[in-house]
Amino acid sequence: MLLTFRGLPRNPGGARVVYRDMRKLLIALALLAAAAWAANLKLYLKDGSYQIVREYKVQTDRVHYYSVERSQWEDIPLDLVDLKRTETEAADRKAQLEADAKVMADEEKVERELAKTVSRIPQDPGVYWVAGNETKILKQAESTVRTNKGRSVLKRLSPIPVVSGKATLELQGAHATAVFKDPEQEFYIQLSDPERFGIVRLTAKGAVRIVENLTMMPVTNEVEEDPDLVPILRQQLADGLYKIWPKDKLAPGEYAVVQFTAGKLNMQIWDFAIQ
Repeated sequence: MLLTFRGLPRNPGGARVVYRDMRKLLIALALLAAAAWAANLKLYLKDGSYQIVREYKVQTDRVHYYSVERSQWEDIPLDLVDLKRTETEAADRKAQLEADAKVMADEEKVERELAKTVSRIPQDPGVYWVAGNETKILKQAESTVRTNKGRSVLKRLSPIPVVSGKATLELQGAHATAVFKDPEQEFYIQLSDPERFGIVRLTAKGAVRIVENLTMMPVTNEVEEDPDLVPILRQQLADGLYKIWPKDKLAPGEYAVVQFTAGKLNMQIWDFAIQ
């Protein structure tokens, strides 16, 4: 049985996490190298040359400096030294090092906050949301496939037989029990398998909510699904764990977070409403 999904994004792999860790390591190494080099200075002379020094002191008519090359203190006449260029470059390098250190500190702060968030989300597959200091679970809904032959409960491990014609994937009840006031509500989805996921807009129809329309193709047994997808943003927090939220504010109505496998009619659904 072949299913066609329109527009649902693929689940990205772990390459992003590896890249982030590698980038952090490279930044740390660069800062260490820069800090080591910052211990040395260029003492510029007016002829354009320079001495690599560990430190220097301007005295009455000369500059007293420690030569890195010769590992000893030496003196040079003050009128041969380009102090302005020396001091300007030293100040610029100091400012750059401070900026790099701030970037590193900010990234470490983000990493700490990320680790704190990950620790709050249960490792059990499902959809969660955070209210203050409390992590809550979004209840998974039971869905049914309604055809002209009747209704069949959609079970993840036991896909229903395909019957040619039109059908709908539905949830019982006109409204979800989980209601949010925030139109930019954030969720955390812990995947049970490396699958696709997203947020869909549901259509209320009497005592049911339609998750998507289905078209069962004759002969080939292909099933085309047509969910009303909501554009989302997402952030991978760990293997199989994602933070997701709508790209734009959600209008009041019925919605659901969904997880699925291409090629199987086994969509998992966690319904909610925006008040």
